[in-house]
Amino acid sequence: MIFYLVLALAILFFVAYYFGSTRANAMAGGDHSKLHSRPSYHGGYLALVVTVPALAVLIFWGLFSGTILDRMVTSEFATQLADKSIPEIEAILRDARAIAFGGIVGFRDELKEAAAIRYEELSATATWIVVALVAALCALGLYFGVRSMSLRMRARHFVERFAISLLIACSAVAILTTIGIVFSLIFETARFFQKVPFFDFLFGLHWSPQSAFEAAGDQASDKDLGLVFGAVPLFAGTLLITAIAIFVAAPIGLMAAIYLSDYAGPKFRSIAKPVLETLAGIPTVVYGFFAALTVAPAIRGWGEGIGLSVSSESALAAGLVMGIMIIPFVSSLSDDVINSVPQSLREGSAGLGATKSETIRKVVLPAALPGIVSALLLAISRAVGETMIVVMAAGLAANLTINPLEAVTTVTVQIVTLLVGDQEFDSAKTLAAFALGLVLFCITLALNVIALKVVQKYREQYD
Repeated sequence: MIFYLVLALAILFFVAYYFGSTRANAMAGGDHSKLHSRPSYHGGYLALVVTVPALAVLIFWGLFSGTILDRMVTSEFATQLADKSIPEIEAILRDARAIAFGGIVGFRDELKEAAAIRYEELSATATWIVVALVAALCALGLYFGVRSMSLRMRARHFVERFAISLLIACSAVAILTTIGIVFSLIFETARFFQKVPFFDFLFGLHWSPQSAFEAAGDQASDKDLGLVFGAVPLFAGTLLITAIAIFVAAPIGLMAAIYLSDYAGPKFRSIAKPVLETLAGIPTVVYGFFAALTVAPAIRGWGEGIGLSVSSESALAAGLVMGIMIIPFVSSLSDDVINSVPQSLREGSAGLGATKSETIRKVVLPAALPGIVSALLLAISRAVGETMIVVMAAGLAANLTINPLEAVTTVTVQIVTLLVGDQEFDSAKTLAAFALGLVLFCITLALNVIALKVVQKYREQYD
């Protein structure tokens, strides 16, 4: 029903726009100089007045209808739910909603059937109320909008202010989302550090979250938890794989950017650049399959051929494939930065007798250095946050090693692992994922800040 109401509002928007424009033109007798605002602004004014209040009601109902219906059903069945725990109540309501709206449930009982019937009744009643309210708001908006239209009405001011307010709201959504993510990480991480000592987590050398609960269950002491939640092996594995990836991506991506910007002809560049950037559009799970089925066995066979012991899931395999994945980030951004270097610098260098290679090494690259550093730091951030390639090619073993031929794991992989399963959400094992997420957030934030500082410090030197 909500979909059809939104569709009806969209149609009504264009009808109101046409009607408002036509009416404004008729009021002016075809002479637009008599109008304060052009007819299109009058049409936009009427369309907004008619549809926006109704759309706000629909958005509100879409966001909070589930919560409102849950509270109403819970209040009506308060006696039957009095002896139930919160998880049991949530499960009953979830099954009742599934029964009412055609979902699948494991088993049914009288309470769920009764709650489902009530859900259907309340939902039907609420839907008709929403339809009536939307129709009333549209009618009132049309009435007052038409009455307020006049030759001197400042419709342009209204429409432009609404557009600015909408842009501000969209910007605020992004900002508030970021703030919400940060605070959720901070609050859950604080709960984790109430169970696990802070320094044991950051500087501990052993990571095995499951072992504490296998031995002592949820009643494990802080000392026991501190011994198994040491995150140094995860940080070491993340840095090792990221270092291998950037050692692959940085030289290849930078040299590709130099060739495409200063050596390649227009025809070759028009083909090579899109093909290179296609690597960025390949799903990471495909890279993971490639690493697990092709690269890892090749590395293991090569290592055994010269007498080395190579793990079937090695950091080297994951790092090499991850490096291939982030080549487009380095090459594309570096290419744009190199192309933005003024041609006058190249011509001046050539006029002084420098060759093309000398011009690139001594003029172009120093001028483009801030942008290149930013591209490398962005690529590092992308590598630090990668998950699928590491899961499929490097494994889940939290080994503290710098040997690229051994299996390691990363922070992102452990976050996924900790949140999978039936562990209670307030256990130390689950809360550890938020602590790891906060550390990862701080790392990527620091890289971005460094990139901004580099650009700000050196940008004006070459302007």
